Amino acid sequence: MNQEAFVTRYQPLWDELEAVLDDMELPTLRRRERHSSSPRLPHLYRRLCNHYALARRRRYSPTLVEQLHRLVLRGHQQLYTHRGAWLWQLLIFIIADFPRTLRENLRYFLLALALFLLPALIIGGLCYSNEYFVYSVLDESTVVGMEEMYEPGNEKVGREKGRSAETDFMMFGHYISNNIGIGFRTFALGILAGIGTVFILVFNGVVIGGVAGHLTRVGYTDTFWPFVSGHASLELTAIVISGAAGLIVGHALLTPGQYRRLDALKIRGRVALKLAMGAALMLLGAAFVEAFWSSSGFPSFIKYSVAAALWILVIAYFTFAGRGHYGSR
Repeated sequence: MNQEAFVTRYQPLWDELEAVLDDMELPTLRRRERHSSSPRLPHLYRRLCNHYALARRRRYSPTLVEQLHRLVLRGHQQLYTHRGAWLWQLLIFIIADFPRTLRENLRYFLLALALFLLPALIIGGLCYSNEYFVYSVLDESTVVGMEEMYEPGNEKVGREKGRSAETDFMMFGHYISNNIGIGFRTFALGILAGIGTVFILVFNGVVIGGVAGHLTRVGYTDTFWPFVSGHASLELTAIVISGAAGLIVGHALLTPGQYRRLDALKIRGRVALKLAMGAALMLLGAAFVEAFWSSSGFPSFIKYSVAAALWILVIAYFTFAGRGHYGSR
């Protein structure tokens, strides 16, 4: 792309960013207008930084490079030098950037979902219909441990016998470590050309499906399903999103397109990291629900009602959050 086409294509975005910065740099008495404009700043600033790097790499005119450089400096000043800016950026990330990024990379999410869900359904069905098939998936000690966790006589359903006496807060820490560890591995192993991510997704689908099918077959439906239903919407969705992030990384390495592999990895890696960070926040929420709600003694119908509400909220969040003022997608 020559410089003229480059400027024609992106000048409206630069003008919008300059207007936002002009408004934010006004005195305090214009605070209301400033706050109404600032949610767009992170998105515009990221695009500008990419344009600035491209302009330098393609050796466009010094005048254009200097113009973009000044805008970069002004954007950086507004983003990173105000007190509480990080908290504001986190809020914008949650309410807009994260769900919009997932929608923009929906094909990776759907592929990750298939890699996770299909093995779970197939193995779950086999373990439900055949009492011995579960031992092809899990070793005997693991199966016994799972049965003990969800047997009706367990004082704290969903916890190993040795952990049943631990406080909810201690279990919260355990679930954070376990959940985020799974999510991080699912994302990080995408660096192996995506093969590691595919393996983790399929493996987790097989294990989760096998446990669910077996415990349903042995009649622990009144303990297992009320327990897992509460945090499933957050935890399982986050694992699939982590998988989508890993597949993005793998795809960038396999098909870098017009870029060198390292450059493609840097560009697509930013998108993948954004999804991985959002998934980590979801896994944190899932750990909280699992520790303080899933093992509580509320009746099953209440737990199912809460689970259904959470699924609706998760679906609505990724469908509608970040639209309108924050972007069209």
